[in-house]
Amino acid sequence: MLAAVGDPVQGPTAADLDAIERELPVILAERDLLDAEIAVLDRAPTVLDEQRIRRARRRLLAARRDLANRALDVPEVGA
Repeated sequence: MLAAVGDPVQGPTAADLDAIERELPVILAERDLLDAEIAVLDRAPTVLDEQRIRRARRRLLAARRDLANRALDVPEVGA
């Protein structure tokens, strides 16, 4: 979704920053899921660990759904 930055010397454009802001809930949900999965890499997951992972997966799916729905609501440029 996020395009590469055009000129690395000048940094991200306003459009790049807007795209990051729109995707931030997905980024944070992915981080939370990764944290939950990392916590059980070296041990057997407890019931609480499994619940934490399930909740993180649900939050990630909801964030992706919301982002996709917002993308459908954006009017086309020039339309």
